[in-house]
Amino acid sequence: MTTSHHLWDRAAALVAVDGRRFPEQAALPTGVPSVNQLFDFMRDAELRFETLRMRILEVSQAAHGEQAVETVVVMRHPGHARVTSSQPGAGRTGDYEIWIADGDIVRTYASKHKLGTQRPIRNRPRGLDDPDLPGSAKVYEPLTALPFETLPETFVHPAGYCQNVLATGECVVTGQEVIRGRETIGLLSRHPRTIEMAADRPDFAVQIAVDRDTGIIVRLTETTSAGTSRNAEVVDLETDPVLQPTTFDFVFPTGTTMLY
Repeated sequence: MTTSHHLWDRAAALVAVDGRRFPEQAALPTGVPSVNQLFDFMRDAELRFETLRMRILEVSQAAHGEQAVETVVVMRHPGHARVTSSQPGAGRTGDYEIWIADGDIVRTYASKHKLGTQRPIRNRPRGLDDPDLPGSAKVYEPLTALPFETLPETFVHPAGYCQNVLATGECVVTGQEVIRGRETIGLLSRHPRTIEMAADRPDFAVQIAVDRDTGIIVRLTETTSAGTSRNAEVVDLETDPVLQPTTFDFVFPTGTTMLY
């Protein structure tokens, strides 16, 4: 196992060549990597595929009991992404939420309330590429945007999560494990900084499993001494699948109320 107390600050360190970015590491070294090697590899996860299909199952403990959410992510670089969230097993008749982007416009729809939105993709803060800024003040610029502060964003664009959450705790690379046929690297972060007050306690820990081929997070577990409060796992992952031309087409259903 390798341990690090150093605050990793390389989320935005990758430099474009002729307007394009390429992964800094084509593959992880043989054996168990260091914490910094793993974070550097994870940062470039989305640069290792052109298309992606992924399904995440999240189970969390809430005040009213256990809650499960299934999220399906489909991506095509650059710019096209579709994220659909629903309750597992609900089928076509269940409530769902959809987020879909084409690189310029984001559309969302919530079937439960028949509410829709359509707006330009949110601009990133300006000036973050200033060379005088410290690495910790810079942010990862995604090749294809995903909804902010969601599991798909965390799993596919893990650079910000590594820099702003995991690296703020005591990080330990725990070894290798095969999950659903994929070789993974495990990492434990003890008491990382968090904005969720309910989890800001000294026994709070986050454990992740990282796909050794791509750098995508394929499992994330949050625990306290009381047990597991959240577990999210990629139950299907396919890189570079052939996507249908209509994959990112979407028409708001009849009766949709547009908020903006």
